[in-house]
Formats: sequence, structure tokens, C-alpha cells
Amino acid sequence: MGYDARFRVWRGDIDGGGLQDYTVAVNEGEVVLDIIHRLQATQTPDLAVRWNCKAGKCGSCSAEVNGRPRLLCMTRMSTFTPDEVISVTPMRSFPIIKDLVTDVSFNYEKAREIPAFAPPNLAPGEYRMKQVDVERSQEFRKCIECFLCQNTCHVVRDHEENKQSFAGPRYLMRITELEMHPLDTGDRTEMAQEEAGLGYCNITKCCTDVCPENIKITDNALIPLKERVVDRKYDPIVWLGNKLFRR
Repeated sequence: MGYDARFRVWRGDIDGGGLQDYTVAVNEGEVVLDIIHRLQATQTPDLAVRWNCKAGKCGSCSAEVNGRPRLLCMTRMSTFTPDEVISVTPMRSFPIIKDLVTDVSFNYEKAREIPAFAPPNLAPGEYRMKQVDVERSQEFRKCIECFLCQNTCHVVRDHEENKQSFAGPRYLMRITELEMHPLDTGDRTEMAQEEAGLGYCNITKCCTDVCPENIKITDNALIPLKERVVDRKYDPIVWLGNKLFRR
């Protein structure tokens, strides 16, 4: 059964803007992205929103619904009451382009800073991995790069100046994936600490809470990476071994 919902949508660009009120029809089974599309079709044809698959797999329609980072296509209208005012705003951690569309190029810049997979000197067909190693890596590869974890991480959300020295949970997770790969010959522990800013993370799990793929970013990536860095940097036995090896 349909009803009329009250929406507050952020409109504007990099020069400024604000929330505007709309009343729009809602039909059974719809998601917030459906309502945004209906607003475009019936009231605001110039409303800008980024989207693609409408199936929760492309990561394009990231925004904030009632202040919480969400995918618009995976946020069902049935989770709100008919008399609730629903606010839809752009991701707060990234520069505004127009309306609900933000400039997420920061994330691609951080991706380019991570050293690529470095395989061993083996011929095709000689690679061997245990199933447990495959499964560990597969969890991280579920990432759809919606950047909701990057957006909600308070290290960059509340401190713009940290972006220069902090890669964010998505790319610290990528470093972890490579570090855990049994066939990768690279060593990224020092890079994670000194260049990617792993020490800034205080494991509040806000990134895990907003992940639409339910990746346990904090428990399975960030904490294990911190443990590896601590072992390498502060373990006295490892320290002594490094000293002897250098000699």
C-alpha cells in the first residue's frame, strides 16, 4: 500500500547548499534510490545522484540516510515509519560535486600508492595455496568500493588534514590482503605504519558497522595488520634477528 513520504534532500555544490523538503509517493517494496529517481522524474530533474547497478554490487549510490552512511539501493523504505522525515545527504568526508554526488578521487589516489602483488619466481601452474589462505583473501575481495568505510572513519571524517598520511580502512585492508597472501613476496608492514597511517586507526569498528558486504574489516584485517607491524617493529627477538641479518 502506497503513501506519501517526507524527504529532506541536500541540494547544492562546492560553493554551498542546504536541505530542501519534498513530499513524494512511496510504493510497497521500494528503496530510497527509487524515491530519489521519482523525485528526478516528477519534481527535480536536475537532482544529481550517482548510481549504476541498483543491486548493491557496484558501490555507486553511497550517501548518508538520516546521518548514517548507506547504499541508497539497499536501504528499504519499509525500515522507516510513514510519518518519519527521511534526510538524504552526500558522504561527508569527500568534496561535494553536486547534490548527492561527491568527489571520491582521494580513494583512487590511495589505491595507487599501494605496491602491487609481487609473485614468486614460479612458472604457470606451479602456484600452490591452501584453501584456508584462499578463503581469508576472498573475504577482503568482496569489497565493492562503495567507500562507506572511508567515509565513516573519523580519522578522515573529522580531520581533513589526515588524508595526506592515512590510507583509510579500505586500503589498509588491501595491504592486509597482500600481506596475508602466501605467494606475495613483498613486505608492506613498514609501509602500512609509516606511509598508510595504520597507527591512526584506534579500532572503533565504525568501518565494519557500515560495510554492506559484511566484511569484518576491523577484526580480520586491521587488528591482524597491527599485530604484524608490532611484531616486526617492537618484538625484541625479531629486532635482534634483523640486526644480525643486516650484519
